Amino acid sequence: MPITVLIADDQAMVRQGFGALLAAQSDISVIGDAANGQIAVSEAKRLRPDVVLMDVRMPEMNGLDAARAILAAGFDPPVRVLMLTTFDIDDYVYEALSLGASGFLLKDAPAEELVRAVRVVADGQALLAPTVTRRLIADVTRRRARRTPSPALNALTPREREVLELLARGMSNIEIAEALFVAEQTVKTHVSKVFSKLDLRDRAQAVVLAYESGLVTPG
Repeated sequence: MPITVLIADDQAMVRQGFGALLAAQSDISVIGDAANGQIAVSEAKRLRPDVVLMDVRMPEMNGLDAARAILAAGFDPPVRVLMLTTFDIDDYVYEALSLGASGFLLKDAPAEELVRAVRVVADGQALLAPTVTRRLIADVTRRRARRTPSPALNALTPREREVLELLARGMSNIEIAEALFVAEQTVKTHVSKVFSKLDLRDRAQAVVLAYESGLVTPG
């Protein structure tokens, strides 16, 4: 089955351009678009896409409020939200990740990066690997991190804390397994336990918590 996508952006040319690019992929189907946040929420409820490409700044309801409404709806299977922004540093990014958005992407990213981002997010992963994502997370959280370990981390074993730290630095499960000299399935088990103990939705929220708690510091 193709990955279904809803594109939400107040600029018609952006919607059309992204739509044409994604529709040209054999494994992706663009099933709708929206010119503002309110329409994005109603279309997401009606169409249940796999991924919503959500512009941060839109009229009537901004992308952050729209993402909050979609993610709070508890769709099953889940609707993933990938935030789009024009700016290198945007305070909305931090809150979007905290809400459970699966990541974010700059609008001027190369075409192949947009396509890859949709596939990554549709697969249930967070878009955290690109250098730009790590830089944005670091810059946004630098001013917010409490710099002292959060009591919530006390629930984790030393190995689980180690896995969380590597995850927050943008490593995939395979890369973490190689770094720790363990099997990938073992890493998956640790990640699952970290999510459960810390009540996290996905890797994006795990990264935010790791920075907030001081477990990982920018730089």
